Amino acid sequence: MSLNGPHQDGLRAVVTGASSGIGRATAERLVGRGAKVALWARRERELERIAEELGRDVAFPVPCDVADPESVARAAAETEKRIGLVNLLVNSAGVADPRPLAELDDDAWARTIGVNLSGTFYPCRAVALRLREAGVGGSIVNLGSELGSFGMPGYAAYCASKFGVVGVTKALAAELAPRIRVNALCPGPVDTPMLAGELELAPDAEVARAEENKRPPLKRIAQPGEIADAVVWLLCDATFATGSAVPVDGGTTAV
Repeated sequence: MSLNGPHQDGLRAVVTGASSGIGRATAERLVGRGAKVALWARRERELERIAEELGRDVAFPVPCDVADPESVARAAAETEKRIGLVNLLVNSAGVADPRPLAELDDDAWARTIGVNLSGTFYPCRAVALRLREAGVGGSIVNLGSELGSFGMPGYAAYCASKFGVVGVTKALAAELAPRIRVNALCPGPVDTPMLAGELELAPDAEVARAEENKRPPLKRIAQPGEIADAVVWLLCDATFATGSAVPVDGGTTAV
């Protein structure tokens, strides 16, 4: 399978978290590359709308809760029926629920770890085992975070999950080489509904947004398409990269 060039044949992708933000933008760019894309997320109505926009012949809504291994197994089987053996996977599904330690209860911890970390591992396992059984190559990109390399108050669960994503990425890259590449793309702040939800928790959301724009050395937050472009590069074009955790964060981890 060739993963070079601006438009490629035989690309069959799964994008988790495809109903908004980075996942939505990544699905759009993969369709532009000539891929058939299975859109995985919990919001079925939104997936149907996006599939209609991208084209029903290339985008296929597959409702899935990535934190539930049985749901992932069903989605993987359904995806293979609809588009064939998947050779590209982008794990973009994620949640952020910042809380100080005194308010970080068991449910909030479990949900964050479940979606961000287990919800990365389960699709990796489902796709990689199928590829390995078939004896063919593929590429996986997991969405990490700047908070997979440093800590931030109120983000214990989120940091734990994203540090874990980097660890899973490196371990699977070592295990699945040379046929299957596994990398992590680690964004800084991105203008997504998830970030908007975090900012709304501040006393003044507009002030919080202005401060967030000042935090990266590039003095702005990213747009989802900028991160999606980097994801697709790492997924399809960076053919000597595996086990990498690539920061695309506006410089936050440099300082």
